Amino acid sequence: MFRSPGFRFATYYGAFYLTLGAFLPYFPKWLDGRDLSAEWIGWIVAAGLAGRTLVSPLGARWADNARRNRDPILLFALAATLVFAAHYPVHSPWVLVILSFLSGAVLFGQIPVIDAFALRQARDGLFVFGPVRAIGSVMFIVSNFAVGALIDWRGSETILACIVFGAIAIAVAAARLPAGERAPHPPALEADFTVLRRLVAGPFGLALAASALIQGGHGFYYAFSAVAWSAQGYSDLTIGALWACGVAVEIVFIWLSGRGWLGRLSPAGLLMLGGGGSILRWGLTALAPPLWALFALQCLHALSFAATYLGFLRFAAHSVPDRFAATGQAINSALSGGVAMAVASAVSGYFFARLGTGGFAIMILPAAAGLAAAILLARVSPLPATKEID
Repeated sequence: MFRSPGFRFATYYGAFYLTLGAFLPYFPKWLDGRDLSAEWIGWIVAAGLAGRTLVSPLGARWADNARRNRDPILLFALAATLVFAAHYPVHSPWVLVILSFLSGAVLFGQIPVIDAFALRQARDGLFVFGPVRAIGSVMFIVSNFAVGALIDWRGSETILACIVFGAIAIAVAAARLPAGERAPHPPALEADFTVLRRLVAGPFGLALAASALIQGGHGFYYAFSAVAWSAQGYSDLTIGALWACGVAVEIVFIWLSGRGWLGRLSPAGLLMLGGGGSILRWGLTALAPPLWALFALQCLHALSFAATYLGFLRFAAHSVPDRFAATGQAINSALSGGVAMAVASAVSGYFFARLGTGGFAIMILPAAAGLAAAILLARVSPLPATKEID
């Protein structure tokens, strides 16, 4: 069992999301602990997302052409360990902008490559993707609780230690992934740029727009939810529990995504669920509801994130040629987790400084635009579900 592809991918996803569970909710709090202003925090977070935007596609093209799928993932993982360790002595916001750019590039650059690699192996029947990917979400929850408790006990400087430890675990897990040896692609009849341009000009472009805008709507949440909820008087352990609640329903959604009516939903249908759930989630969270209502609203993470994530994966599985599998995922990652999220994070710093928790409401705008793109996608490309990857 320990040598099976499914176990190795589950180990990698577990290590990666263990790290992400410390990084996403708490890295802004680490910055806040070093006495940086809300505007600087917004720009530093945005720099990390910009790094993701610029570097992910380059790593993905390497992965699509590499003889071994594992190599780009391992290189990114080793680089992430070094870059995060370099944060320790730094207090200058300008240096942190540079380090954040690099860390965003090497941490998030792994996502499209590993997803494309895992989906390829799942399509070959080596394991079922949904439960393996869900292991990552489980570890995200574990990290939320553990890091929140550590912050309450030892202070915000423990956040970086947890991130560095997680980055080391990712590198170890990456080294244990299957090599993923592949035969060279046959000679292409058209240039890569021509094929990609045609893809983006068609329904794939609408899927990209829907995913990028809806996922970009999480910008305020990722950058300022921990700071905002701390200002409302909630402990770091409670904040970790709120994040964990959202990821718990994400796990259930992904685990069940190939069954029943969820398995029959088209990619556009999933993206529409994501857009509608996002509008509801951010609009009501902006009202600073009581804690019980915040937990209920966190359940909408199953729609705003998981439905959007799976909707794009299903669409790409149908419409992107295999030699562009990682590149297609990277373009989505660069737009949704890079451009859109960077703009949202930078804007979030401005609105948080002036509106506090009410700044969540600004995220309704990209979510609504993403919903419109998903509706248009449903009209021009009503693809069925892709059960075999779930």
